[in-house]
Amino acid sequence: MTTDPCEMEQRLRELGRATTWQEAGPAAEEAWNAPYGPAEDWDLRIDEAEAPGPHGPIPLRVYTPTTPTVPVESPRPALVWCHGGSFQHGDLDMPEGDRTARGVAGRSGAVVVSVDYRLCDEPSGGAPARRFPGPVLDVRAPIPRLDVHAAVRWVREQAATWGIDSARIALGGASAGGNLAASASLQLAQEGAAPAASLLLYPVCHPLNPQATAEEAVALAELPAMLRFSPQKMRVMAENYLGRPLEEATAHDFPGVGSAEQLASLPRTYLEADEYDDLRCSARGYAEQLREAGVDVEYEVRRGVTHGHLNKVGLSQAAATMDRMASILEEL
Repeated sequence: MTTDPCEMEQRLRELGRATTWQEAGPAAEEAWNAPYGPAEDWDLRIDEAEAPGPHGPIPLRVYTPTTPTVPVESPRPALVWCHGGSFQHGDLDMPEGDRTARGVAGRSGAVVVSVDYRLCDEPSGGAPARRFPGPVLDVRAPIPRLDVHAAVRWVREQAATWGIDSARIALGGASAGGNLAASASLQLAQEGAAPAASLLLYPVCHPLNPQATAEEAVALAELPAMLRFSPQKMRVMAENYLGRPLEEATAHDFPGVGSAEQLASLPRTYLEADEYDDLRCSARGYAEQLREAGVDVEYEVRRGVTHGHLNKVGLSQAAATMDRMASILEEL
């Protein structure tokens, strides 16, 4: 059973004019975060793995369909996948990590490799990030990107072990993970080793969001303050990730600051934004930049949803997004 296309919009309306979750109340927050339906069930083999990286081992989770949509003897396409979480949060078990990997692998017959990249501590004395084996690091850019870059390299080197076609490995991610996928794709492309495609879902492409269009501004006006990515919130997140002033950001930190000449080497790119999301302006702006650079780009706005809809279990729009991701992998 699929959800009504307007179900998330209905939940959005029920939040009313609350500006914080404390103001909305625990019952409203619980209702907002409740699943929209049962989790999908796919026939998969799931393995834990580790890739060597410049700052220590990188945990990976490999999802391989056990009911093949391609002959067993044929190498499969693959997706290296990066969850989101403001560069500070998230793990392989969150729905955006685990459920998305399951859904894309099950739909496409592709292998999905989910990357547990290193995280930044919260800013201003907030909670420390989850620690990884090895030396204690002050995690800032470029450490998370280098983890993702190393993961892609490892998947290529180990492709035969996992039944993967090394020429059909895409790189994708959501939100902050979309930033890392985009920036690692740029690094790989500049090395002459671009992924077969980039799949970027509501990504953080710029340190500060571009100005909204009139149509975007109308949609954003519907959002309660606690769901907004205000300029101040974006600045705090971006400066925390960079560890230096935003003016020093490069295309390897936020690809949206790259020149057309830098971006021209990128592979086919799928960009999807959420209708009710300030980061929609960043995804749309980056899509425009890619077109100007001559990159093969597809841009879509997923209607009726807020930021992070792949974390919403049972949501019909999340299923539609995974359908499109799977179809792109099948085309590789």
